[in-house]
Amino acid sequence: MTYRTTFAALMAATALPVAAAAQEHDHGQHATPAPAPAKTDHQHHGEPEEAAKPNAQIASGTALLPAAEGGQHGGLHATTGDWMLMAHGYAWGAVTSQGGPRGDDMAFVQTMGMVTASRPLGGSARIELRGMFSLDPLMGKRGYPNLFAAGETANGRPLVDRQHPHDLFMELAARVEVDVADGATAFLYGGPVGEPALGPPAFMHRRSARYQTMSPIAHHWFDSTHITYGVVTAGVRTRALQLEGSVFKGREPDEERWGFDPIKLDSWSLRATLTPSPNWTMQVSHGRLESPEALHGDEDEARTTASIHYARGGLSATLAWSAKNRIPGDVLSAWVAEANWDIDARHSIFGRAELVRNDELFPEHSHPLHDQPFRVARFEGGYAYRIPLGDKVSLALGGSVAAYAKPDALDPYYGNSPVSGTAFAKLTLGD
Repeated sequence: MTYRTTFAALMAATALPVAAAAQEHDHGQHATPAPAPAKTDHQHHGEPEEAAKPNAQIASGTALLPAAEGGQHGGLHATTGDWMLMAHGYAWGAVTSQGGPRGDDMAFVQTMGMVTASRPLGGSARIELRGMFSLDPLMGKRGYPNLFAAGETANGRPLVDRQHPHDLFMELAARVEVDVADGATAFLYGGPVGEPALGPPAFMHRRSARYQTMSPIAHHWFDSTHITYGVVTAGVRTRALQLEGSVFKGREPDEERWGFDPIKLDSWSLRATLTPSPNWTMQVSHGRLESPEALHGDEDEARTTASIHYARGGLSATLAWSAKNRIPGDVLSAWVAEANWDIDARHSIFGRAELVRNDELFPEHSHPLHDQPFRVARFEGGYAYRIPLGDKVSLALGGSVAAYAKPDALDPYYGNSPVSGTAFAKLTLGD
């Protein structure tokens, strides 16, 4: 398996929905009309309607996605006095059969709920309080099977070919923003649990991953900091550009998912995000993380990421790259390409392709392949059918199939051609 061949397959995995959506756009025949322009963050917090609409919307932490993605965080809204309240979330039941000798079968439920409260602070400032929670710890410390995933621990043992559950507390943070000039806003974000300015928006907040039940096997290259126990971020944002920096805790959450980890501010990151139009966002970021992984407790990490996100009509797509440089240690890179195409109000197709250089597949020190890096690719595609259950609630039924490409040296452990399948039912409050 050559790098060039694998990368070509990586890009091809998302070509079908992109090409199909582009063809429909060229003929002016969108089955799902483009969403109305999203309200700006300023309007959500009480700024007058005539304020210029930004080109992006906040996705997770302070990360941005194209404004054309529309109601990614739509849900129940209410007002009390000067406060605007919002709640949204999902419960996602799944059954997966991960192939090959190291695969496993499991039925599990993923959940996420988010509540926000926001209000103006005078004529040019706003505050937003955020809480995000998950009952994923109910599935057990070992999470769910996910072939070629690695990272974190359960019962003191490394998790390999498994995806760990999220913590009960995914975010407890606040954001204050102040208009400092015409078209420019300064902001301060932080709290005991939050997400620093590092990497693209977390995968569960990307519309391109709307029906991807399984987390990316590249999660620990891109998203592993999306739950951080201690974070402060400061930045400035215009319609087309956001510059920000964070101090935060570098260590990933421990395996005790129900409580709080000790809070520290021992790491840092910088991120620049360009939003040239409501259809595009592009970010580049770099961070220095202190001892992020329990399996490599004596190693720090320098992580660099870049990503491009596109949204138009019913199509959302992401292409992202990351390199984590263990200090001391190897530089391990990863690519992710994913897309979701809402063909119409009922039908969606989606795909994800990943290419990861992973050295954690054999954590036992006595194993002959211990600490050896292997370049592994995963290709997954699927379909979802939506059933509206009310103005704000929908049920999606669907499934996906995944295949893999790997070095021959892994065949005795993973089989020659493992194939995995997953079926799901996703109940969503909001869009």
